Amino acid sequence: MATKKPSESEEEYFARLEAEKHRLLAVEKQKEIEQAERDRLKQLHYMRCPKDGMELSTINFKGVQIDRCHLCNGTWLDAGELEQLAGKEPGILGKLVAVFK
Repeated sequence: MATKKPSESEEEYFARLEAEKHRLLAVEKQKEIEQAERDRLKQLHYMRCPKDGMELSTINFKGVQIDRCHLCNGTWLDAGELEQLAGKEPGILGKLVAVFK
């Protein structure tokens, strides 16, 4: 019993399927590598001063937890903390928040 040889179009179809499968695997692998790098960088830099790399400490200021470097005296705010500190009060802090909106 002879086996039927696939036609040229069938070979092309299966070759395309195989190539697409490899491309999707490569894309998934790249996403995994990028996520691993983001995780590595977060672990390396988490709660470190962006200016000098020293460890940040969290202090409570007007009910908001802010990050402070005691070496350079830098104060670092997370997203939304500036707005929390400004509140509804008019004044320089409120004007500063308006600049960043």
